[in-house]
Formats: sequence, C-alpha cells, structure tokens
Amino acid sequence: MSEIVEIYTDGACKGNPGPGGWGVYLSYKGTDKSLFGGEADTTNNRMELQAAIEALKTLKRACEVNLYTDSTYVRKGITEWLTGWKQKNWTNSQKKPVKNADLWRQLDELNSLHKVHWIWVKGHAGNPGNEMADQLANQGVEQVMQRRGMA
Repeated sequence: MSEIVEIYTDGACKGNPGPGGWGVYLSYKGTDKSLFGGEADTTNNRMELQAAIEALKTLKRACEVNLYTDSTYVRKGITEWLTGWKQKNWTNSQKKPVKNADLWRQLDELNSLHKVHWIWVKGHAGNPGNEMADQLANQGVEQVMQRRGMA
C-alpha cells in the first residue's frame, strides 16, 4: 500500500477583493510542513486556488494525495466543472470567460501529475488540519499587510 500525502489548504482575504493569503499544511510519514504566502490585491477564491497550486508544486515526485479544502469552489471546479470549461474553450455555462482561468490551468496541470483525492471539509469546525491551514492563510494576509504598511 502506497503512502498518502495528507494536505490541507485554505485561502483568506481581508475584503474581497483585498489583501489575501494562502496556507498549506502537509503531512507525510510523520513529517509536517507548513507554507504560506499572499498577494496585496486579490480575492478569496484566487487564494483558495493558489493554496492548492502551492501545495501540489511542493511535491517532488508523483504522489497519491488526500487534499482537503473547505472551498466548494475549488473542489467542484476541479472535480466537476473543469472538463466542461476546457471543452468550451474556457467559457462557463453562461458563455462567459471562466474566472481565474490562469490559476485553473495551473491547478489542472499539477493535478494531472498526481493521484489527488479532492476532499471537502467544513471550515472553522474544529478539524485540526483545516484550522492549521486557516492560521497559515491568515499569516499570509498579515505578511502582505505588514509589507504594505497596512497593519
């Protein structure tokens, strides 16, 4: 049985749009890793996507992954909507350009390199991995705000 990488991701935004952050908490064979970052002017959905992208970018080889997200946008986007968007040349059901297509393309490419199980988890409900990812995403926001003199 192969070892599975456990990953929790989260995004945060102060205002939407506004300064935002992403957080990633990874666990593999008893080793944990935390990552975070952010952007000065972004949206919560972009930060949720960026968290998943950054998580998968850190993997050094093809892996089986349980990726936990509290974002139905990310989970449904990657598991349900993506195929249709690609078939319709990155337009949605209203025939408008898919929002955040740049990030969706990156996530799609990274997702194809791994066996990812996309798992939705209720946010702010006491799940330790999700709570850690949330704290990291908020650290990303704080870092951006400090750099911009906003804190």
